[in-house]
Amino acid sequence: MAESYIVILITAPDTEVANRLARILTDSKKAACVNILPGLKSLYWWQGKLNEENEALLLVKTKAELFDDIAALVKKSHPYQVPEIIALPIVAGNPEYLTWITETTK
Repeated sequence: MAESYIVILITAPDTEVANRLARILTDSKKAACVNILPGLKSLYWWQGKLNEENEALLLVKTKAELFDDIAALVKKSHPYQVPEIIALPIVAGNPEYLTWITETTK
């Protein structure tokens, strides 16, 4: 069976938290690569109120089979009560890059 790959989107309240989460995921070899995009503005409903916040976005490249491990690590270390942890499938990619994801993660 061919390997399945995903990109996981995770928002964080600031780049400090984003950097900490990225280190946890890469140091544990659950993510091959994590990009951090600062300066994200989010509008969302929470507990009946519309909120507007500055956040950072993590783009996590990994294997689909590692999603549950990543979600557990993020939930344990994230300051949000309900952190965004959303996986999107990678439907195609540079074969060498995808092989690198496989070789880098465990």
